Amino acid sequence: MSEYVNNFESAYFTNKKMQYTKQFLHLGLIFILVSCGSKTKNSTAEEPSVSKPNIVVIYADDLGYGDVSSYGSTELITPNIDRIANEGMKFTNGYATSPTCTPSRFSLLSGIYPFRSQRAKVLAGNAPLLFEVGKQTLPSMLQDAGYFTGVVGKWHLGLGDENMDWNKEIKPGPLEIGFNYSYVMASTNDRVPSVYVKNHHIDGLDPKDPIEVSYRENFEGEPTGKENPELLKVHPSHGHDQSIHNGISRIGYMRGGKAALFIDEDMNDDFLKEAKKFINEHKDQPFFLFYSLHQPHVPRIPHPRFAGKSGLGPRGDVILEADWAVGQFLDELDRLGLAENTIVVFSSDNGPVLDDGYEDEAITKIGKHTPLGGLRGGKYSKFDAGTHVPFMVRWPAQIKPGISDALVCQIDFTASFASLVGQENLTPDSENILDALIGKSKVGRESLILGSEGLTTYRKGEYILIPPQKGAKRNWVDHETGNDSIMQLYNVKEDRGQQFNIAEQHPERVRGMLDEIEIIRNR
Repeated sequence: MSEYVNNFESAYFTNKKMQYTKQFLHLGLIFILVSCGSKTKNSTAEEPSVSKPNIVVIYADDLGYGDVSSYGSTELITPNIDRIANEGMKFTNGYATSPTCTPSRFSLLSGIYPFRSQRAKVLAGNAPLLFEVGKQTLPSMLQDAGYFTGVVGKWHLGLGDENMDWNKEIKPGPLEIGFNYSYVMASTNDRVPSVYVKNHHIDGLDPKDPIEVSYRENFEGEPTGKENPELLKVHPSHGHDQSIHNGISRIGYMRGGKAALFIDEDMNDDFLKEAKKFINEHKDQPFFLFYSLHQPHVPRIPHPRFAGKSGLGPRGDVILEADWAVGQFLDELDRLGLAENTIVVFSSDNGPVLDDGYEDEAITKIGKHTPLGGLRGGKYSKFDAGTHVPFMVRWPAQIKPGISDALVCQIDFTASFASLVGQENLTPDSENILDALIGKSKVGRESLILGSEGLTTYRKGEYILIPPQKGAKRNWVDHETGNDSIMQLYNVKEDRGQQFNIAEQHPERVRGMLDEIEIIRNR
């Protein structure tokens, strides 16, 4: 096996020109719920024609497999998220593509594995748009199918270009990759600028008070968390000690734009209001909404209505706050008579983390709560808890409630929904697993690459392979990274917590999986 390991490591980080093979079946304008992806084994018979369903993806931020009561949480009860699981398909093997947010979001919208893009990593708040404009994305595909498309909430996929002036038109951005409407946080709630961007402009910006942003140096006279801790209501634990806004120090420096700065406590309500407004304005036509929650990402600043409600500190409080917002949104679908023919997907961009930069009692008040849900690792980790997340799909018109062990991934939304709405999937890595998503088949993907900035983990069936990689075994948030000098292979059906490395006992399986990784890399 050592020869295979050495050959693999020598090629592991080699950038090769990749040619994407495209072979997709064109569907008509009538919906046929059929699985046409080569990876899905069981096909379904034709179903009666139905009107185009609305599609909503609700995307949490850093929510763990064990943070949801329908997935086993007993200390945090999430009745509204549970509604989606209990009224639809709950997947026990649902994945984001990466243990960090930007790469996972990129894959969900682009249908491209993050390792194919050198820039698909956690971006600075002033990074340019990550996507290649003109290539098919999930929203552009649905737009071509006659959907009105929108994104509300966290973005963190870059905006504008290298020399963007935040006081002028901000583009390219969501509108240039297929969204008709956009109301997003400029980056993340812990990075400047602390503003919302509506379509191509900062919302509420006073032209007499322009905003300035820098990730290199502070602006003269502006306080920072490092130099002025007395101004803080929440203190950083590591990093997060630069510009101060709303009593919270962030990553990066900014000055001005005071009228446009968001208030953390109101962010949940702000995004919920926009999401409800979107579906009200477009209830008479098919719509796609990417409703991107900011919870439980740091800084965790719940509205006073939720502060202290969980007993687990601010992290627990903001999860309850997010669950409430999900309930309010589902209620609005009911009120508008849209729920029956609206697909609602709920998932998370990566696994959980407790101390991610602020002293917010996430560790000291954790109690008996287990965000990992029995998995190993967490956010930033190659182990399973980094990417194995809550994943549920509700569509009352077509999905019978149930639980599925099928291997499903967010990267497959483009191909799967393309087959549903009669479009051709042009993305290289998205697979049609529609039958699995709607409960018509117990079979999803055969295999899946997980990670970014290099190939880090490979799941095939019940097995997860973690090839050797250099680096620390624990990171700055005290999570196991998965880095090791030896090959790691786990049977996660028999060993869910990845405690027993069986690579030495299965050399042929390891060799086969390494070969498959190379085939996927180079296709």
